[in-house]
Amino acid sequence: MDFYNVDGLPLHVLVVHFTIVLVPLTALCVMLAAVWPAVRRRLGVAVALLGVAIIALVPLTTEAGEWLMQRVAPTPLIGEHTAYGNALWPWSLSLGILGIATWLWYLMLDRRKSRRGPSAGVRRTVTVVIAVLALGIGVGATWQTILAGESGSRAVWEGSFSEMPR
Repeated sequence: MDFYNVDGLPLHVLVVHFTIVLVPLTALCVMLAAVWPAVRRRLGVAVALLGVAIIALVPLTTEAGEWLMQRVAPTPLIGEHTAYGNALWPWSLSLGILGIATWLWYLMLDRRKSRRGPSAGVRRTVTVVIAVLALGIGVGATWQTILAGESGSRAVWEGSFSEMPR
């Protein structure tokens, strides 16, 4: 049995949709958790779990895409899509780590409310750093996901779709 073939369908075409949704969703959740305490409390561990999910999902999607690329005719569009997909990994890894770190930081602060924790200045500085990183990495990861997804759509559909029914 081939791991990258699921009941006759390439695994890539199945998991790529999760990636396209989860990376921007994770970016949004990390950005909101970084700056909005009420949202952060509601999201809780979900921010970290989304981080773990994209850290696992993006390499799986990429590996499944590499498997698929070896089984289709090479075209410039597929090459472009592959390059964009490979460039998503550092962004998603950074975003995943930041999601986990954000959750851990605020979890540690919440548990230390009754005890002595970091000073207000340290808390403020870390909050600003997390917010800036969340914005930069979140936008970068989302943009790279858009580039990879759009180029993949063009690689599949360009030249095979008609505005008029047959």
